Amino acid sequence: MKTLRLEEVKKHNVGKGPDKSIWTVIHDKVYDITNFLDEHPGGEEILFENAGIDATENFEDVGHSSDAREMLEEYYIGELAEEDRTATSDPKGPKSWGSGPVVEEEASWTSWLLPMLGAFLASMAFRYTFLKE
Repeated sequence: MKTLRLEEVKKHNVGKGPDKSIWTVIHDKVYDITNFLDEHPGGEEILFENAGIDATENFEDVGHSSDAREMLEEYYIGELAEEDRTATSDPKGPKSWGSGPVVEEEASWTSWLLPMLGAFLASMAFRYTFLKE
């Protein structure tokens, strides 16, 4: 496992020309995403904005799919040095990245009750409006 300093990651923030090199940090892991620029569904500009920095918070805020998280492994080049890690980054990574099975959260009653209530009210409004005799 290669250990990289944040200073080294910051040097790889070049998005144009023959020296193009984009590295980023997500959950204390360093990724060389240069070859992913053209493939990123959100466009390359967002990757440029997160180049050379710890982009963990930005990555999680978007809510990437498990497929996107798996794709990251292809671009993994090493771990961020211990002294450069921040307290906001969970060293274990996001909960869905574990080696074990992903356990879905139990659905709360509001996730099904509110849509059912809405459907019932819509049905009653329809009956009242169109089935009056």
